[in-house]
Amino acid sequence: MRHLALSLLLLTMIVGRAVSTSQGALPSRPDSLKFAAIGDTGTGGRAQYDVGQQMASSRTQVPFELVIMLGDNMYGRQQSQDFVTKFEQPYAALLSAGVGFYAALGNHDSRTNTQYPGFHMSGTRYYTFVRKNARFFALDSNVMDPTQLSWLDTTLKQSQDSWKICYFHHPIYSDGGRHGSDVQLRVALEPLLVKYGVNVVLSGHDHIYERLKPQNGVTYFVSGSGGELAKGDVRPSATTAAYFDQDQSFMLMEIAGDDLFFEAVSRTGSIVDSGVIRRQPTTTTGAP
Repeated sequence: MRHLALSLLLLTMIVGRAVSTSQGALPSRPDSLKFAAIGDTGTGGRAQYDVGQQMASSRTQVPFELVIMLGDNMYGRQQSQDFVTKFEQPYAALLSAGVGFYAALGNHDSRTNTQYPGFHMSGTRYYTFVRKNARFFALDSNVMDPTQLSWLDTTLKQSQDSWKICYFHHPIYSDGGRHGSDVQLRVALEPLLVKYGVNVVLSGHDHIYERLKPQNGVTYFVSGSGGELAKGDVRPSATTAAYFDQDQSFMLMEIAGDDLFFEAVSRTGSIVDSGVIRRQPTTTTGAP
């Protein structure tokens, strides 16, 4: 059952980890954009399959139409059979229902994975697509070269979409103990994210869930425990809004007008964080 207050109370009592006491469940409005986010998934292990089953179960209440993948979609060997056991089988129920998966590359992913049809990358390391009033920007944070930055600058500048959502593997804000914030990547990316009014950024790499307090108007999420888990790895700081590092998890998001509702869901179905982001009118400096 999706009783947020009870779930949060139980989690606090059992694991003693920080969780949010914010909004309730997603409204699941018929005309809204609903999507899921997963990161660091491609182990082929039991936990990944459990997350896939929980995602399918959640979709009966929140019928999301797409999943964004935050990198490390494949670990270890990456041959044809591995795409079956590490992607097609764990998410079989979602794939058979027509849910589309849109991947970004992680440091464990082969670059040739851009050719795999199930990831919808069309052979490119970075790309953009639109759903309703939101534009998504999938980036390759492994090699943030001048060509990619120039593309992002131009594409963000041209976007007139209400919501701008960027996702890539290496977090520029994170309180994960193993990796933490990629400051060099932050220096390269953050000026563009702020300049063009990006609303939300999602990353993986740290095998935890974390929501950061908004930084320069941008809300950052780390959702890197869709398959792998670094249990107890979060080192809370002044920028930490909420976190969960005790089990694998994924995210559900719903955009309804100027509101973006979100939930972080553990593989057992507990809602470990939730809330709503209200889109604020932005004036970019990119227009001539």
